[in-house]
Amino acid sequence: MAEAADTQGIDPSPARRWLRRTAALVTGAPLIAALLAGPTASATPADATAKAPSGSRTVDVSLNTLAPSAPVKGDTLTISGTVTNRGKDTVTDAEVDLRVGPKGLGRTQIDDVAGRTGFAFGSDPAPLGGKYTVKFAKLRSGISQDFTLSVPVGKLGLSDDGVYQLGVSLSGQTARAPYQQVLGIERTFLPWQEEERDTRTKLTYLWPLIASAHVTAETGTDDQQTPVFADDGLADELAPGGRLEQLVSLGSGLPVTWVIDPDLLASVDAMTGNYRVKSGDTTVAGTNQAVAKRWLTALESAVSDGRVVALPFADPDLASIAHRGKTVSGTLSHLQTATEVAGTTVQTILHVKPSTDFAWPVDGAIDPSIVDVATSAGAHKVIARSDSLQETGNLRYTPTAARPIGNGTTAVVADARLSTAFQGDMSKAGKSTLAVQKFLAQTLALTAQDTDEERSIVVAPQRTPSVAQAQSMARALQALDDGRWTQPVGLVDAADATPDAEATTDVPRGSQYPKKLRRQELPTQAFQDIKSTQTSLNNFQVILTQPERVVTPFGNALNRSMSTSWRGRPLEAQLYRDSVRGYLQDLINEVQLISKSDVTLSGRSATIPVTVQNRLLQGVDHLVLRLKSENATRLKLNDGGAVAEQPIRIGAGHSQSVKFDAAANVNGQVQMTAQLYTEDGTPYGGEMTFTVKVSELTPTVLLVIAGGLLLLVLAGIRMYTHRKRANAGGAAGDDGGEPGQPSDPTPDTGPENGEPSSSGEKVER
Repeated sequence: MAEAADTQGIDPSPARRWLRRTAALVTGAPLIAALLAGPTASATPADATAKAPSGSRTVDVSLNTLAPSAPVKGDTLTISGTVTNRGKDTVTDAEVDLRVGPKGLGRTQIDDVAGRTGFAFGSDPAPLGGKYTVKFAKLRSGISQDFTLSVPVGKLGLSDDGVYQLGVSLSGQTARAPYQQVLGIERTFLPWQEEERDTRTKLTYLWPLIASAHVTAETGTDDQQTPVFADDGLADELAPGGRLEQLVSLGSGLPVTWVIDPDLLASVDAMTGNYRVKSGDTTVAGTNQAVAKRWLTALESAVSDGRVVALPFADPDLASIAHRGKTVSGTLSHLQTATEVAGTTVQTILHVKPSTDFAWPVDGAIDPSIVDVATSAGAHKVIARSDSLQETGNLRYTPTAARPIGNGTTAVVADARLSTAFQGDMSKAGKSTLAVQKFLAQTLALTAQDTDEERSIVVAPQRTPSVAQAQSMARALQALDDGRWTQPVGLVDAADATPDAEATTDVPRGSQYPKKLRRQELPTQAFQDIKSTQTSLNNFQVILTQPERVVTPFGNALNRSMSTSWRGRPLEAQLYRDSVRGYLQDLINEVQLISKSDVTLSGRSATIPVTVQNRLLQGVDHLVLRLKSENATRLKLNDGGAVAEQPIRIGAGHSQSVKFDAAANVNGQVQMTAQLYTEDGTPYGGEMTFTVKVSELTPTVLLVIAGGLLLLVLAGIRMYTHRKRANAGGAAGDDGGEPGQPSDPTPDTGPENGEPSSSGEKVER
C-alpha cells in the first residue's frame, strides 16, 4: 500500500524523553497495576448489557473541543471534555492527564491508533503531569464531570514537524482496585508544522449541493405553468439553520469546488415565484418565496469565484444505469438530455459558467460499464475513489489524483480516508473533534510521505452531508487555511495535473463492484417504467398544439426518476414513478370518445355522428377518428367500405361531433367500433363500440302506402270535378309547399358532460 513506510523520520531525542516518562510511571506505580492494566486493554466484555465496563474502559472520556486544532509556536492548547463513570463503583482520587507522543505517525499508524480503545501499557506515553491536570475527589457511578486542560504548546515536548499522538486519560481508584490506575482514555492527534513546508500538497475539496426530488410532473393551468411540489420539505433545508442553508453559509468562506445538481437550482428557482404544494387530493399555495430568494442570492455570491461543477440534471444514478438500465432502450438518451441541460440551468440561475465534464458515480465506485455510461453523455472525467482503484504495486506514498484510464478518459481518484472522514454521527462534539483532528493528521502525514513530488489530492465527501457533518468539514478546512502543508486548488486543475507514472490505472472488474452498493441500485423495472411513460408521452405530445407545456415538466420528472437520491428508498422511488405515469395518463384521458348507446337507422342511407371531447386546456390536432363496420354487407360507410376516417382538430375545452355517411342494405344489427389514432397510425385511447339497428321499409309496406296515395289522388279528382260542376264560372286550386330539410348539427360544440347518448338515438337520413 501507499502508506507502507509512513513510520520513517522519528527523532530519537523525543523518543528518549517519552521512554523516560514511561519509566517514571512504572517506578511510581505498583507492579500489579501494570499487570492489571495490560490485559484489560484488550479484553472486551462478552455482553455489555450484563456486565459493566471495567479496567481502562471503566470511564468514558470525551474530547469536546481542542483548540487550536493545528497549533503553532507560542499557542496555548486548550482541551475541554467530559468524563463519565460507566462502572459500578465510585472512582476516588480521579485525575485527568494529558499524554503526548510519540511523533511522526504515518497514515496507517494513524488508523491503528484511532482504532484502539483501552489503555495499553508500553504504547501509551506517560502523563504530562504537574499543574497540567484536573482532579476530582469522587466520580460516582453514572455521573459525568466536565474538565478543561490548558497547556502552553512549549510544554508539550513537541520537536520536529509531524503528527503526534495526543491522549487524555483519567486515573483513579475504586473499592475493588484500591490503587492508582488508568480507568479511561481517549486518543486523538496533534499536527505540528511550525512553518510553511517547501513542498505542499495541492488539496481539492468537493462541496456538494444535492437534494432529493421534490417537484412533481404536475403544473398549473396558468400561462406560467405554476409548478407543483410533492411537499414543502425543501423549504426546511433552505431556511436558516437548514442543511442546504448551512452548506452555503459554511462553504462561502472556504476554498472548495462546488458540485451542484442543476435540478436543485431549478427547484429553488421555481419556489421564488408562485408554486403549489400537494395536500391530500388538492394543492395549496406555497409560502416560502422569501426563503428561496435569500438562499439563491447567498449561493450566487458564494460561487462567484467560478469553481463550479454541474452534475447531469437530477444527478442520475450512473451505476444503476450501467448495471440495470442501459439495456432498456431510451435510458441513455435520458442521461444525454440531463447532461445537455445541466450547464444552461446553472449558468441561467447563478450567472457563472460551470464545468460539465465530470461524472460522479456513487461513492466513487467504478467498473468498465460505469465508465462507459459516464462518458457516453460527453463527460471525459470520472470522479472515482481510491478504495475502488486500489494500488497494486509497491508505491510507498499516496499518488496524485489524476489517472488516465484509456480512451481519453481521466479518473480523478479521491482519497478514501479523507473522503470518508466525516461520515457517521457528527452531532456529538466528541465525535466531531476526533474526526477533525484525524483529518488534519492524515493530510500532514500524507504531505510528509517519502517523496519529493508535489502531489494533487482530491476529497469527495458524502453526497448529502448533514448539518453537523458540514460543520465538521468546515472546521477542518478552516484549520488548513494558513496553508502550512496544503494548498487549495479547484477540481478542474486537479484533473489536469500531471499523473503519477507509478499509480494504477486499472479499472476494477464488474465483479469487484461493492455488493452493498449494488443492492441499493434502482431495479431494471424502474427503467422499464420510465420507458413506458416516455412512450406514452411521445404519443401524447404529437396531438398537442402546445407540446412544450407537457414535454418539459414530464422530461424533468423522468430524469428525477433515475436520481441517485432514491438509493435506499425503493418504495418512495416507485411511488414517484407511479405518480408521474398516473398524472400523464390522466391528461391523455382528457381527450376521449363520448360513449354512445344503440343507434336506430331507418331507411337506406343516413349519417352516424361520433363525438370527440377535449377537456385539456390546449387544443389538439393531428388526430384521426376511424369508424369501422363489423358487417359491411349489412351497413357500409362512405363510399361503400367497412372503414371510414376523418381528421380531428378540437379547441381547448370543446367537443366535436363527427358525421359518417352510412348506407344500409339489409335489416338487422351491426356492431360499430370507433377509435382515435395519431397521424402515424398509433392508437390513441381505448376503443368505443356501439350497435346500429337497421330498420329498412319492406315492399309490402311500400305497396300499402302506394295504394293509399292512389286513393287520395282519385278522391282529389272527384272533388275537383264536383266543384267544377257546382261552380262552373269559378276555378278551384290546392295549396302546396316543399318539405323542409333538416339542418346539419353544429360540428363544434361547447364543453359537454361526457354522458352517453340517450337510448333509442335516431340518426339523420
